[in-house]
Amino acid sequence: QGQLVESGGGLVQAGGSLRLSCTASGMAFSTYVMGWFRQAPGKEREFVAAIDWSGSTTRYEDSVKDRFTISRDNAENMVYLQMNSLRPEDKGVYYCAAARVATIISIVTGEWVDYWGQGTQVTVSS
Repeated sequence: QGQLVESGGGLVQAGGSLRLSCTASGMAFSTYVMGWFRQAPGKEREFVAAIDWSGSTTRYEDSVKDRFTISRDNAENMVYLQMNSLRPEDKGVYYCAAARVATIISIVTGEWVDYWGQGTQVTVSS
């Protein structure tokens, strides 16, 4: 059974940076499209970023483009989310996700996610 464990969340001032990490276990990591989602208080969980199996293709939600960078290390079964120029509206619980899908876009809705992490809190103060 696959497991995802996030780390790296915390409190940061607006304009600051955080790097989230996700460790995968119990799964053939390199065969999964990996993604990050977030959920703000009172809102539905939303897509943030995704990366394909080799790391050569990425996809971002419009509001985080040019600020966030997703990457992966298949040798270490890790996926990362570097978040720069953080804004108060980036606040939320960030979830790592793994989907065994044929295309990177298939992870965006969350419907085809096979594994979710437990989440890590990100708070951005203004």
